[in-house]
Amino acid sequence: MPGRRRRTSSRSTTSTSKRTTKAAPSRAKKPAPDLPTAGPGERVWVLAVPFRAPAPGAVWRADLQAPVWVGAELPPELAPYDPPPYSFERFLEDELNDKPRALPLARPMTPRDQQCDGADVVAAHAAAGGRVFLLGDDPGVGKTGTAILAVKAIAEQRDVRTVLVVADRPAAITIPHWTRSIAGFGDGDLRWCVTTWDRLAKVSKLTFDVVVADEAHMVRHTTTQRWKHWKAVSGAGRVKDAPFVLAATATPAHTPLELPYLAPEFAVRHGESIREWADLPTRLAAHGFHVERGRYGWQWTEDAEERRADLGRLQGWLADADPPATLHRPAPWGPVSVTGTPVALTPAERAAYESEWSEFRAEMQLARRARQSAKGRAALMRFRQKAGLIRVQATVDWVKAQVEAERQVAVSVEFVETAADPIREALLDSGIPVAGIYGRDRFDVEAERLRFQRGEAAVCVFTVTASISLHAGELLPDGRGASETPRVGLFHQPRFSGIQARQVTGRTHRDGRTSPWRIAFAEDTVEEQVARVMVERLAVSGSAAGADTSSLQEIAELLEADWLPAATLTDG
Repeated sequence: MPGRRRRTSSRSTTSTSKRTTKAAPSRAKKPAPDLPTAGPGERVWVLAVPFRAPAPGAVWRADLQAPVWVGAELPPELAPYDPPPYSFERFLEDELNDKPRALPLARPMTPRDQQCDGADVVAAHAAAGGRVFLLGDDPGVGKTGTAILAVKAIAEQRDVRTVLVVADRPAAITIPHWTRSIAGFGDGDLRWCVTTWDRLAKVSKLTFDVVVADEAHMVRHTTTQRWKHWKAVSGAGRVKDAPFVLAATATPAHTPLELPYLAPEFAVRHGESIREWADLPTRLAAHGFHVERGRYGWQWTEDAEERRADLGRLQGWLADADPPATLHRPAPWGPVSVTGTPVALTPAERAAYESEWSEFRAEMQLARRARQSAKGRAALMRFRQKAGLIRVQATVDWVKAQVEAERQVAVSVEFVETAADPIREALLDSGIPVAGIYGRDRFDVEAERLRFQRGEAAVCVFTVTASISLHAGELLPDGRGASETPRVGLFHQPRFSGIQARQVTGRTHRDGRTSPWRIAFAEDTVEEQVARVMVERLAVSGSAAGADTSSLQEIAELLEADWLPAATLTDG
């Protein structure tokens, strides 16, 4: 496949290596198919075809995980599938042809001093033989530009040809954001491939010299398929020929146990083997961390003093190294203001809420006795959905008041049918234009985001937690600025995860623009207690060594869900 071996012709076919063991005659391995080649005056085109869309004349290549067409020019019926620069399909296409296609002119982007300084720190770490660097700047400080500049600086030190960028969802927003930024800051004549965490399997067999993991906390759990593919592209288990990894996230983890993507760097810092550090919990325990095996796997201590000691040591491993292996710069415009917004339920709403709470507790007790985690998790989700549905009208009324006060409102929801849809529909019925960023293939998410940013939609209802910009004054792709109308944000429900909550507030409170956030909850209910825990603990969610997770334990106990695995509360 293209990209497997560096500095070799991408048009050469794959040869079958000799095996030391004799294969059974009836199960002989088929030779790898030849890669597609172009004739005189032709080009191999690798197409970005949406699922189930017709692509007449194109041939699906399982080895490339993409459809291919060979010819001088794309026919009109295939032209809509021409992949954009730096995409996965364009990366494959340029590898399969003698000469990459020319790139369109891009709007130049001027890096800020802070981004240049950050890039120098990352490059120094790479020059000293580091494996992984954690870029933990606050949302809006400029991690994307810092990362691109850092990659180009590293390419001046070592033999770098190919770069992989793994971005968060939704792809319709995050991939264009990265490709515009790469073109704007300059690609350094490097071969960039931008994909998302959901498409990581497609690139898992390719080889890259540098890998940028945007929102790196997406691989904090090693039991997922995503981790398996990440391990392949990042070289997490390899001693030789591993790429340099730049992990970028303002919210690295909830606990030190959720930092497996930094384990190769920990191994380098301690002069220990990569293989030993593949089992992160065991190595942390060996180094005196207060972790132990629990009923559902490894757990971190709940003792505050022990946590502080562990965090201090872990931060020291990264920040006190010479040169440092991490960089965290707080937003100079200050931390986000997050406050509670209690909702007084009507008698009928109160009765409905209490009924749902009683039903939920009964289901949880049955699930607890039978140790049925799936049943307990389903009960928890149903209760949260129904509790949020009861408060939809209150959220709609609050949003309408903010719009009348000449503010634009970002509404963060977790569920579609019981929150996003009814909130959006009620606002539309009131004559308020609403942008929707939720639901698979429901909306053109970038078009909806731009409607909000241009001020054409006063409200944006969204489920994503990261990688979109909704702040005032943003420089838009067409060179104009987003509306200057002040932004306010509302969590329709309290978030359980500090990582998710902090990421959400960074959608509007960023790039020098302040934006207060509110958390809606039903007054005098368990929601109010959860919201109080969220507000109290939100500030620590960005620790570069793993955040204080006592909030998760408190929330679990409030919901009588402390017997469920922690991932039930933190996944996302």
